[in-house]
Amino acid sequence: MDKAHPLPITQWSKSDRPREKMALLGLSALSDAELLAILLGTGTRSESAVDLARRLLGTVDNDLGRLGRLSVEDLCRRIRGVGPAKATSIVAAMELARRRRADSVQNDTIQGGAQVAALMTPLLADLPHEEFWVLLLNRANRLISKYRISTGGVHQSVVDPRMVFKHVVQDLASGLILCHNHPSGSLLPSESDRQLTGRLVAGAELLGARVLDHVIVSTDGWFGFADHQLL
Repeated sequence: MDKAHPLPITQWSKSDRPREKMALLGLSALSDAELLAILLGTGTRSESAVDLARRLLGTVDNDLGRLGRLSVEDLCRRIRGVGPAKATSIVAAMELARRRRADSVQNDTIQGGAQVAALMTPLLADLPHEEFWVLLLNRANRLISKYRISTGGVHQSVVDPRMVFKHVVQDLASGLILCHNHPSGSLLPSESDRQLTGRLVAGAELLGARVLDHVIVSTDGWFGFADHQLL
């Protein structure tokens, strides 16, 4: 095929067109580039949607995790041929994938840091900024609800303890688990992480509740305060 003037996808063999290939052979038969091409919908004047998808994936070394961390602005700025509409479709699909992974591992009873990490890593690990969440539990350690308390920058988010305890009182929670991400990939708690945890532990006790854990997640794994005797 002439790369300067590629045939439009409508003129490809049906078995080579991503949508038709999916219908004939199933999703598993499609490459990452072909799946991404379906999201893109169209290519450019000089390349097909599949070629554009391949080029896009090449900018992140074919790492879907890195692709999931790009914003609409990042995609538009870095990838010639990707405008706001295409970029929004990609970012929305990546967010749905994160939510699906989180929902698939959510159980009623929280039994340890590993389960918290499995629940929250899909939501937080790929984010380019820090977020702080609280998970609220009843006396049987059943998950009642989870709330995002704050969103911050690359290195830190500012947490108002009053917002945490507002939800504790509102949901009549007996236990709470703190969770935030480190976009840098580091799993070690900072001094501010330790100080905040101490304040929230003390405040929860005044309300008759208990902080059961503080879990830090990143693309490199997770760290639990309870497992390291830091509570």
